[in-house]
Amino acid sequence: MKNQEMLFVEHLGELRKRILITLGAFLLFFCAGFYYVEEIYNWLVRDLDHKLAILGPSDILWIYFVISGVAALAFTIPVAAHQTWMFVKPALGKREQRITLSYIPALFLLFLSGLSFGYFIVYPMVLQFLMKLSEGHFEVFFTSEKYFSFVLNLTLPFGFLFEIPLIVMFLTSIGIINPEMLKKSRKIAYFGLILVSITITPPDFVSDFLVTIPLLLLYEVSISISRIMYKKKHRNQHLKAVETEKAS
Repeated sequence: MKNQEMLFVEHLGELRKRILITLGAFLLFFCAGFYYVEEIYNWLVRDLDHKLAILGPSDILWIYFVISGVAALAFTIPVAAHQTWMFVKPALGKREQRITLSYIPALFLLFLSGLSFGYFIVYPMVLQFLMKLSEGHFEVFFTSEKYFSFVLNLTLPFGFLFEIPLIVMFLTSIGIINPEMLKKSRKIAYFGLILVSITITPPDFVSDFLVTIPLLLLYEVSISISRIMYKKKHRNQHLKAVETEKAS
């Protein structure tokens, strides 16, 4: 009983260490992002035809914090993934360690791909639609807070949604899900993804279509990846069983 308690305390200490390292990395990247925040800000508003306004002195500080925070989040993802890998590493075999370690750069690249898709494809399309609605009817006036909240809501969700194939791959490799489970859940998943696309895009068919199709393709890619991982996992298990039988 004492040994179990000691082991539990050791695990908690290790977990605390990994969390502190991740938080430290986030703070470091946040400070770096804040140092270059003016350059990032100027790049984000480079094509905007309207001057952004602030309603109070604290607004610009809030904007700088948001920009620095998103940049820090993006660069902290591989650090957090590596610390998670370090925490579970003792429970993994050498092969599992090698496979899970390869997920780390993919997590970062997929997150950046999602942000890029949201910023370069979804955001301009939605902004153009909304600006056409206001033509001849309203005097357009953008505040920094509203504008960057708008951009954030259209880009950040895609950063996480683009992680779906890799998460599916990992969960399949450890046996939590399988391709049959994903196939059976296809209707529910489609409904959820369509709901997400309709929520974050303007109410016109073209915008909904351009956002929905990539999300549905992501789910189908996830099923294919899960199928490949599932077959590979069972093949390796079969080979291990054969080797064990020969050895005995």
